[in-house]
Amino acid sequence: MAGNPMFFIATVAVLIVAVILVKGIANFARAGDARKSNKLMQWRIMAQLVAVLLIALAAMITRGH
Repeated sequence: MAGNPMFFIATVAVLIVAVILVKGIANFARAGDARKSNKLMQWRIMAQLVAVLLIALAAMITRGH
């Protein structure tokens, strides 16, 4: 499965979600701009949607083989 390009793409998408999440939590923890925290969380939700769709696609492709 690690050789599957979709697996790599899905992994990158999950890592992007994690980075956005950490940035949002860090901004919130240091009492940063509330609008920036909100915008980061909106980006996280969109990135999560993409990651979930890519994971589902990767699973469907892998299942077909």
